[in-house]
Amino acid sequence: MKKRQMKWLAVLSIFLILFLAACGTDESGSGSGDDSGKSKDPKFLSILTGGTQGTYYPLGGTFAELVSEETGIKTTAEVSQASAANMTALQEEEGDIAFVQTDIAYYGTEGTEMFEGNKLDTVVALGALYPETVQLVTLADSGINSFEDLKGKKVSVGAPGSGTYANAEQLLEIHGLSIEDDIQAQNLDFGESTDGLSTGQIQAAFITAGYPTSAVEALNATNKVNIIPVSEDKAKELIEKYPYYAVDAVPKGTYGLADEVPAVSVLAMLAVKKDLSEDLVYKITKGIYGNTDKISHAKGEFIKAETALDGIGIDVHPGAQKYFDEVNK
Repeated sequence: MKKRQMKWLAVLSIFLILFLAACGTDESGSGSGDDSGKSKDPKFLSILTGGTQGTYYPLGGTFAELVSEETGIKTTAEVSQASAANMTALQEEEGDIAFVQTDIAYYGTEGTEMFEGNKLDTVVALGALYPETVQLVTLADSGINSFEDLKGKKVSVGAPGSGTYANAEQLLEIHGLSIEDDIQAQNLDFGESTDGLSTGQIQAAFITAGYPTSAVEALNATNKVNIIPVSEDKAKELIEKYPYYAVDAVPKGTYGLADEVPAVSVLAMLAVKKDLSEDLVYKITKGIYGNTDKISHAKGEFIKAETALDGIGIDVHPGAQKYFDEVNK
């Protein structure tokens, strides 16, 4: 009899243990300590932009607000060294979303140009934004009216390895000039460039950004600005060699210009870390491209879900692709 009682007590004990274990599992939602069922989404998101006087930074502030509202995750816009540095930062887990030029994104994922031997394999596209015009800025009284007039002059070409530097190098090449041999190259950011023009420390500056660029607008408030044109034949030659460029123009009235100035442009885009979840990137994409009416910057009119995959030369995150597939049916 005692043996039978002991047997039943043992069975009841086993059932009790199993019941308590099940309760613990239900409360935690994760089984035996495995976190695989829990969200891997970060608690904070950072958007890497550029300098405070470019176009990326003010737009980034607006995007941060839109993403925060859509995802419920606190998102901030961070000042950075722009395209090339942003691609490297994403690869090194130092940011989550970043503004980059389409040409620089391509170089990074292919491991060419400034990324030679350092192919970036954890960065993908979220979507295209707007044209970034390569603006060669001078003062009206500088005596510089063409690319050929740059020979021997002090010219800001951006930081080595930056998107602006690559644009300057390629445009000078098409005009028979080189950074190393034909100009006195200065590696300045947009604010330093316009300050240098104002004080006479440099005579011209390459600025790749959406117009109107705040740094150039500030310069024009105190000095009459001139934008050097890119002729139709030179633009065609450039595009034949570097197909990620497009024909563009700085409109009449921008910076007080009396006439439209022909130019070339690349595209600004957003890149993201590849390992962000599909659901989160879907929400990020929806937050930005689904609320373009809330973007007050002049470039907001170019940001559209319908054209968000145009000109993208790298893989697109599945979450972004899902959103664009839905809205562009």
